[in-house]
Amino acid sequence: MDRILIEALEVDTVIGAYDWERLIEQRLSLDLQLATDIRPAAATDDLTLTLNYAAICERIQRFAREHDFELVETFAERLAQTLRDEFAIDWLRLTLRKPGAVPAARSVGLEITRGTLPGTQPESQ
Repeated sequence: MDRILIEALEVDTVIGAYDWERLIEQRLSLDLQLATDIRPAAATDDLTLTLNYAAICERIQRFAREHDFELVETFAERLAQTLRDEFAIDWLRLTLRKPGAVPAARSVGLEITRGTLPGTQPESQ
C-alpha cells in the first residue's frame, strides 16, 4: 500500500493542562503517513483519485484553530478520527510533537496508528 507523507506540519493551538497554558497558543509539529493506492491517480493524473494533501493540511490547521485540549493525547486521537471520517482514510500514523514543553528536551509527544493498513490483518484494539 502506498503512503502519502506530510512532515513537520506546524499548527498553533491552545493545548496544555496548566492554567498558564490555557491563556496562550502553543505550536505543535505533526508528521502523518496516510495509506492510499496512488495508482488510479497516477494513471489518470487526476487529483480527485488520491488524498489531497493540501486539503488535509488545511483541515488540520482548521482543527487546531477550532479546538483546545488539555492533553496532546486527546488532540491526536480526535484529529485522527476527524481525518479518517472526512477523507475516508483507512489507515494513518500520526506523530505529534510539542516543542519546548520540557526544558531539557527539544520536544515531547506521541505517535498513534489508527485503522487497518489495507492488505493486513486488523489491529486488535
